Amino acid sequence: MSEEERRRLQQQLWNIANTLRGKMGADEFRDYILGFIFYKYLSEKIQGFADTELAQENLKFADIKENTKEGKTYIEALEHAALSELGYFLKPSELFHAIALKGSNQQDTNKEGDSHNFILADLTKILKNIEQSTLGTDSADDFVNLFEDLDLTSSKLGKTEKEKNDLVAKVLVHLDKIDFNLSNKTADVLGDAYEYLIGEFASGAGKKAGEFYTPQPVSTLLAKLVTSTNKTLKSVYDPTCGSGSLLLRVKREAKHVDKIYGQELNRTTYNLARMNMILHDVHYADFDIRQEDTLENPQHRDMRFDAIVANPPFSTHWSASQLHMSDDRFSVYGKLAPSTKADMAFVQHMVYQLAEEGTMAVLLPHGVLFRGGAEGHIRQYLIDQMNCLDAVIGLPANIFYATSIPTCVLVFKKCRKNPDNILFIDASAHFEKVKTQNIMRPEHIEKIVNAYKARANEDKYSHVASIASIKANDYNLNIPRYVDTFEAEDAIDLAAISAQLVALDKASHATDATIAAFCKELGIAPPFAQAS
Repeated sequence: MSEEERRRLQQQLWNIANTLRGKMGADEFRDYILGFIFYKYLSEKIQGFADTELAQENLKFADIKENTKEGKTYIEALEHAALSELGYFLKPSELFHAIALKGSNQQDTNKEGDSHNFILADLTKILKNIEQSTLGTDSADDFVNLFEDLDLTSSKLGKTEKEKNDLVAKVLVHLDKIDFNLSNKTADVLGDAYEYLIGEFASGAGKKAGEFYTPQPVSTLLAKLVTSTNKTLKSVYDPTCGSGSLLLRVKREAKHVDKIYGQELNRTTYNLARMNMILHDVHYADFDIRQEDTLENPQHRDMRFDAIVANPPFSTHWSASQLHMSDDRFSVYGKLAPSTKADMAFVQHMVYQLAEEGTMAVLLPHGVLFRGGAEGHIRQYLIDQMNCLDAVIGLPANIFYATSIPTCVLVFKKCRKNPDNILFIDASAHFEKVKTQNIMRPEHIEKIVNAYKARANEDKYSHVASIASIKANDYNLNIPRYVDTFEAEDAIDLAAISAQLVALDKASHATDATIAAFCKELGIAPPFAQAS
């Protein structure tokens, strides 16, 4: 698929999404359109799988007569195979195309109140059947309550049942016309389109965007950093995984990832992350996303990960309960992060989960670099006692949807090759301004990654600071202390300026004399006092 075709698909999906825009907010119609796209994906995936299984029978999955004895035999065999391979099952009558086809003539057949083409009840039952088809199987946790945010009874879809039905049918019919091209194994076209939609929803969601999406350039940077020295990973983990986009970016940057792990607090976003994994063709056995509060109830506590990436909620509140002082994640530091700023608590949690040879990259507000109190104490412990901070990277301001503040990336390694220093990079001035947003382009990202790998001093960009110099700065990591970006102004030639002023004064007198001569001819006084 060409880039033009890829963009056309993205635009088609966005146009369909806008069918719902007038009915509800961006974060609400996001859940509907992404849910419908996911249902279509599951349908096409299982149809392709079943057609392959039935090829020797010269039979198509959609043509199976479910109520016949022969049809039931086929369905039973295919369900067993699909649950093992795909983790879920749909009957031919439950396929997306069948439901869209039923709703396509809805407005014509419903004039007399005929419910033959009423699809809401069918659709609700099908989505529930998808979830229930996995019960008792290895994929159950990945599908349970997956469609719970797709509420087809909501008044936001319409005042009457017919209005709701008409709108949903319209969306399904439009989606049904789009070829997701799932047979193309070399290009993740639908996955790219899904990511595009998530990004578009984030751009219109204001503060809520930060709950579920990290802008792609930032995700790419973090992914490149944690795969810079190891591209074959046993595991990658994100303790605040949102929609899962950051984890998927690591998978894309790596040559191979055995398994993906994540945890997410928000229930709706957790569902979106699981959909995102499956839609990107990550097998249900190859990811483990949990829904819980990471700081209060970590779901992967006993595991250690080769790569960890995260964009935690900036300066969010947490309990900071003294009970955490008996938790191995925090106890060694002797202090807890403030209850009003959990940034360092996330860092402590992630460092605890990092494998000895692993790499961790976390996105944080600049305040973690210099704030005192408990945060200063934790920062000092990470440098002085654990010596696991490898690099501090300053990013441009205004690169996020939720906030315009400048941010930084902290890179951690437990077994560092350069234990005597920490690399500082100031990339705050390297971006392209697009309307009201600052965008990091591929060349800006590559410059950061290359500087991280080279680990050298570059004028006004990077500096390798000794641990001794950091101690001398009282463990303050504020980047301007280490990377001097001061631009000296050009020297002013006062003699030249004086000569210019003298020349301007002479020219002014000459002009005044010319005006005075014209005024004298006209018999009027000049508009200025004349020298005596």
